[in-house]
Amino acid sequence: MVETSHSTGFWPALYDPLRELGARIRNFFSPASEASQNEDAYRIAIELPGVSEEDVEITVHDGVVVVRGEKKMERELSDDNWYFCERQYGSFSRSFRLPSDADAERIEAELKDGVLTLTIPTARPKETTGAKVKIRKV
Repeated sequence: MVETSHSTGFWPALYDPLRELGARIRNFFSPASEASQNEDAYRIAIELPGVSEEDVEITVHDGVVVVRGEKKMERELSDDNWYFCERQYGSFSRSFRLPSDADAERIEAELKDGVLTLTIPTARPKETTGAKVKIRKV
């Protein structure tokens, strides 16, 4: 008898196709992203074609940047003999844990040509003044 973690016996469980469907839907609404770093900042670019600035929310809490929004795309084409209409709607969310040296209070965001770019500056190390330490007499 052949068994997998998603099935009992030879026949797959009824919910197996639904698991795969759920993952496909999640991936469809989860926008692609890429991250990079230079000596001054971290950058996260997220593909959001057709999403307007008003439909995007960016929050930072406990060292995690969360980008949420909603896709609302509609396309209509017609001619004398035919009509075509396509709609895509759905919310999305992406989370990114910030490195310990990221300055979460100075994050900047820009949405241009369907790409949201977050720039997270690195925190500058605190400079010490080199204060003298006095020796206490006992």
